[in-house]
Amino acid sequence: MKLVTAIIKPHKWEDVRMALEAVGVTGMTVSEVSGYGRQKGHTEVYRGAEYDVALVPKIRLEIVVGDEDAAMIVSTIQTSAGTGRIGDGKIWTSPLESVVRVRTGDRDDAAI
Repeated sequence: MKLVTAIIKPHKWEDVRMALEAVGVTGMTVSEVSGYGRQKGHTEVYRGAEYDVALVPKIRLEIVVGDEDAAMIVSTIQTSAGTGRIGDGKIWTSPLESVVRVRTGDRDDAAI
């Protein structure tokens, strides 16, 4: 099993969600987060004054998948979240030892 984690631009959330539903993803955890990478934030104008905003709003997705589905999920996210501009985000996978569904006690592949 793998945990696929992705950081994407907020305006791409709906596109990513629809693409993941189309390939059969039935559940995920979604968080609103802030951060910055190579773009080092951005500049905004508020009431005529210019401000440097160091932390850029992002969406963090976490999806637990079987080993055989991880590459397809990563590809789907990359395709649907990409704009070709700096700040599109990152995707990474991590191995999972065990997953337990709280309601039923199902474990590992049965819990996904």
